Order: sequence, then structure tokens, then C-alpha cells
Amino acid sequence: MKKTLFITIAMLVSGSAFATTDHYLLRDGNHVQHLKVTEINKEFTVSADVDFEANTNEKDKPACSASISGEAKRMDKDKLILKKHSESEATYCELKIHLSETGAKIEQSKDCDNFATGICHFSSDGKELVKIK
Repeated sequence: MKKTLFITIAMLVSGSAFATTDHYLLRDGNHVQHLKVTEINKEFTVSADVDFEANTNEKDKPACSASISGEAKRMDKDKLILKKHSESEATYCELKIHLSETGAKIEQSKDCDNFATGICHFSSDGKELVKIK
């Protein structure tokens, strides 16, 4: 009985030792961007979502929300790339995610317009999403 309990606890602890999830957030006026990066056994899953309402310089533009998620490839110790195929087009949205100790910056390819329309976009425009602790 003790042996079974010990093995069960050891498996739970060892499984969670290889899993991490980090959240990043940027609020820029009425624009909110959220990034979630999960690593399980050196495999990465990325989820990015945005909720934009028009800022003062974007009058008469409708609010929008968008999200994208999938498996990402690690290109460098601080760089991930998420490529997602558009179901309506023969194109791919590519997010380049640059990670640091304090946050993340996101660059998007032109073809991400199929996923985020209007004033919405996944790119952080050179600003850093702050890592939530």
C-alpha cells in the first residue's frame, strides 16, 4: 500500500516538473493583448488573443476580438514561431514570439489579416507584453 502511494505521488510530481505555463499581457489604451505559452516536455503550445476597442485616434472603427493557437517551434532559446493555416485562404499566419525574462514581443506576418480583421492585430508593435507572475 505504501509503495503504491509513493509511486503515484512520484508520477504526479515528475509529470508536473516538465510542464510550465507563462502568461503575458499588454494593455495599450483600449487594446488588450494576451499571450499564453505552455511547455510540456520541450513541446510548446501558444495561444494569443486580442480584444480591441477603438482608441481616440481610431474613431468610428468597430471593436473586435481575435484569437489564434497551436503548436509552436522553438527557433532559439528565446524565440518561438507559431504557424497557423487559414481555413478560408491558402496562406499561413506566422507569429514570431521573442521571449525575455520580463515579457514577450510579437511580430506577425501579413497573412495574419485572415485571423484578425479591422483594428485587431497580434503584433505588439515593438511593445513588450508583461510577464504575469
